[in-house]
Amino acid sequence: MQNANSSAEHTLTLVGRSACTVTGVEDVDCFNEQVVVLRTPLGALTLSGEGLNISQLNLEDGRLVVEGEIAAIEYAQRRKSGGFLGRLFS
Repeated sequence: MQNANSSAEHTLTLVGRSACTVTGVEDVDCFNEQVVVLRTPLGALTLSGEGLNISQLNLEDGRLVVEGEIAAIEYAQRRKSGGFLGRLFS
């Protein structure tokens, strides 16, 4: 279920590879010191690095702050609609 505040708004702000603020966060799927995986209106977002720590999380507001040495930010490819044949011929 989607939060009312995260309908389609989504921002990502990276400050010097040491802090990342994400808005529009719908849920956090998993996290540890090397990876944080969360869901946004644009799909799954993975932050990876070293010593990662979620310093702020407010799912009601859809806001997350991760601190640590951020090495990569990656969105998962969204699945295309249309079933198997739609994906096969796209």
